Amino acid sequence: MHPYMRMTISKWSTVKRLRWPSWMPIDPYILLLLGTVGLAALVPARGTGADVASGASTAAIAFLFFLYGARLSTREALDGLKHWRLHGTVLACTFVVFPLLGLAARGLVPVFLTHPLYQGLLFLTLVPSTIQSSIAFTSMARGNVPAAICAGSFSSLAGIVITPLLAAALLGSGGGGFSADSLIEIVLQLLVPFLAGQVLRRWIGGFITRHKKVLGYVDRGSILLVVYTAFSEGMVQGIWHQVSAVRLGGLLVVEAVLLAVMLTLTWYGGKALRFNRADRIAIQFAGSKKSLASGLPMASVLFGAHASLAVLPLMLFHQMQLMVCAVIAKRRSRDVPEPGTAAETEGVTPTGSAAGPRTSVGTGTRSG
Repeated sequence: MHPYMRMTISKWSTVKRLRWPSWMPIDPYILLLLGTVGLAALVPARGTGADVASGASTAAIAFLFFLYGARLSTREALDGLKHWRLHGTVLACTFVVFPLLGLAARGLVPVFLTHPLYQGLLFLTLVPSTIQSSIAFTSMARGNVPAAICAGSFSSLAGIVITPLLAAALLGSGGGGFSADSLIEIVLQLLVPFLAGQVLRRWIGGFITRHKKVLGYVDRGSILLVVYTAFSEGMVQGIWHQVSAVRLGGLLVVEAVLLAVMLTLTWYGGKALRFNRADRIAIQFAGSKKSLASGLPMASVLFGAHASLAVLPLMLFHQMQLMVCAVIAKRRSRDVPEPGTAAETEGVTPTGSAAGPRTSVGTGTRSG
């Protein structure tokens, strides 16, 4: 069996197990994150407890990126380079178009956003794309699933280097505790564990594959610990007094516009670049979303005590993108043209070709 197909089947199986009732539009992991934020608000870590939580969070982040490295198949990633135009398009959307829109939002301060919220919004535009939810929605919409897998993997890999560099250039010392030393910390805490996972994959890859469900819980638990530590520090620093309900409402409006613009650009931009329908679906879902799993640990390293406000826009955007993309994916799944129609002859891929077989996938994806 082709490596793409083995990887695709494995990812589909994972998504199926994480299915969430269709009547519940909220990602269950978001509920856990909100519960963790509430716990940090009621019982924040202080003193020695804060030191212990910070040390545990640092270790959890390093282990998280070690697992990321150990899971990524170098051979399959290199195979994906054959579709370089598609992956280049997704990377351009993620690390060029998104940041430009983030910079343009500077004009909304202070009318819609406070400066700290804008810093968080700008950081949101710098983080890599998702993997799991991009695969799920691409599959649901009958798009090019192997391309979505590779595009998400390339984006996550590139983000380990590109996101800190963009943060250094665009956020600078005004980014709430961010400094040049954070680049060194990123290398030691994120890149080195990731590369170690890649090196050791040859010996531990089988173990990780056999225990991927348990390790998935480790992933999520690590991120919850990061969130608890960040929001505890925010509570102790008293930074939550800077945010009002009106400001949060303004942030939601800005993020809704940002998501709508990216969904439109990725869909019609893919058409202008003459990609077929299956590829355009992969581009839309991989190029319009941002990874909570990658962004939260990075924010913790880059922003320190100010991480809670920095990750708030990302958490809100993550839930918004899941809900909106679920609706779009369902619509895309119903508008596949029949073979031989005019739409097909204009470059649209019919069901059963690049789009692959139809697979029922729930929207309750892992928070990637």
